[in-house]
Amino acid sequence: MDIERLDELWQQILLRGRMALDFFYQPSQMAQVGAVLVCLVLAFAADRLTRKPIEREARRIKGAPGLLRVVVAIRRRMGLLYFVVFLFLATLLDISAGGPRSEIVSIVFKLSLTLLVISVSSRLVRNRLLSRAITWIAWGIVALSILGLLGPLTVTLDAAAFYVGDNRISALMIIKSILILVITLWLASLVGRYLDGRVQKSEELTPTLRVLIGKFLKIGLILLSLTVSLAAVGVDLTALTVLSGAIGVGLGFGLQKVVSNFISGIIILLDRSIKPGDTISLDNTFGWIRELRARFVSVVTRDGKEYLIPNEDFITNKVINWSFSNDLVRVDVEFGVSYDSDPHHVIAVAKEATLSVERVVGHRGVVCWMTAFGSSSIDFIVRFWITDAPAGLVNVKGQVLLAIWDAFKAEGINIPFPHREIIMRTPVDLNVKDADFEILRKSRREPGEPREDAEPGKPGGAAGER
Repeated sequence: MDIERLDELWQQILLRGRMALDFFYQPSQMAQVGAVLVCLVLAFAADRLTRKPIEREARRIKGAPGLLRVVVAIRRRMGLLYFVVFLFLATLLDISAGGPRSEIVSIVFKLSLTLLVISVSSRLVRNRLLSRAITWIAWGIVALSILGLLGPLTVTLDAAAFYVGDNRISALMIIKSILILVITLWLASLVGRYLDGRVQKSEELTPTLRVLIGKFLKIGLILLSLTVSLAAVGVDLTALTVLSGAIGVGLGFGLQKVVSNFISGIIILLDRSIKPGDTISLDNTFGWIRELRARFVSVVTRDGKEYLIPNEDFITNKVINWSFSNDLVRVDVEFGVSYDSDPHHVIAVAKEATLSVERVVGHRGVVCWMTAFGSSSIDFIVRFWITDAPAGLVNVKGQVLLAIWDAFKAEGINIPFPHREIIMRTPVDLNVKDADFEILRKSRREPGEPREDAEPGKPGGAAGER
């Protein structure tokens, strides 16, 4: 039955095509086509004449990016705008003449006007590919409606169907499902970004709670859009219960790492163990948290590298959060001095030098202790506090060591280097009896060493040496 229906629709399409050809063979219709071509040429000429003045005025718009986007969108379509204006004037002239209505001019005017409105409106979508897709799909549907072909095309697509059990799935249903799904997902993403921006600006919420609310809003809107799109095309959602359960089990096994990272991200947001701006250390990574995502945490290090660490690592591994409860961080610096130094004087000088560093928190105090009698030095450790761990730890240690070095140099305190003393327990016999080795020693004498065969008074001899 569907095949007979498709054949009947195809015959109707062929009949309409013949009628359209016969329509254009009439002289009055050819005159209308000529009028459309004249409007097109006039629109092209007007666009070329007004292009530079409009661009000059558009460059003067400051502080209004939304208005500037609309102006740029209209400027890029000025040719189409002039074409619509000239077609409108042609229809007005046709009406004022009192003759029969020019159908071709009217149809082209409606098609051009809808294309202009849709193309300018689609510029609200910043994704260029999606914007163009929305423009041509929407304009195609409107154009088919204007030409009277939307009804036959809908019937044709609905006739192309197949059955899955008792469910009838047609090409029309598939296309409607895709269009509704795309539109609802786009709207959900747009509303989600707007609500997330409002939540992030709220100063009454903690940073972790802002991220958690934003994620739940986005996920909830996406699920809602999927539900609405399926219900809009007539899909029975109760029939998908068993199927969704089976898919959920399969995804649980196949995507367990992804699910684990997602659940770990929710746990991190709920227990507030880390939040954007915290300084953390994980394994060999030291940096501050830039963003919390559904699957990973973005950590930026001092050298500008951005690490995307899975959320699961923050749950299962040992993490050092330098700013979990407060910003105070204690730093230890070790050094040593020679044994001829006074330890009491060394401690006083080291504490004073450490306090002279700008990043050291003075009200928390500085302590310095002697820790050991080393092999070459007396070992000390100085401990101080800082409040800006994200600014780095190695650099502040270097500043403290440099201050201690300058202070020790001014006070005459020496920083030793390792010495080694070798004690020979077994006597060494320096008498060499080997004749060959003796000859080799003579041939390798040091410069200025007298030769044994040199005569006295000659160079190399005893007298010459004196």
